[in-house]
Amino acid sequence: MKYRFIDDLTSDVMFEVYGKSLKEVFENAAEALFSVICQIKKVEPKVSREIEMEAESAGELMFDWLQELIARSDIEGMFFSKFEVLEVSETRLKARIWGEEASPEKGETVVKAVTYYGYSFARDGKGYRVRVSLDI
Repeated sequence: MKYRFIDDLTSDVMFEVYGKSLKEVFENAAEALFSVICQIKKVEPKVSREIEMEAESAGELMFDWLQELIARSDIEGMFFSKFEVLEVSETRLKARIWGEEASPEKGETVVKAVTYYGYSFARDGKGYRVRVSLDI
């Protein structure tokens, strides 16, 4: 399982993301986010963008990654559907994302931001588990 939605919020969206590696959990988190924003399966990977970022910790990096994806979507007027992490460490990320111009017929929910409510980033014997809530 890549991710699952949690139903205990009424005004926001919360999900948990899983990955055996940092690369996988970052890619799965981006996919979960855009499955809220748009009909991700209908969004074609026509245009690509590269993202590079740094943070103090892997948990901060994940939070910033999701915020950056929301900002890119809003600023560029795009929906994204394919995410490839090219390089990742506990404090640095380089990724390529693909998508197309946003269109109302492929849109779902307007996501304003990632919030710290219930946010967690954990590593266990199986890999990584991240809990994210979105302000919608």
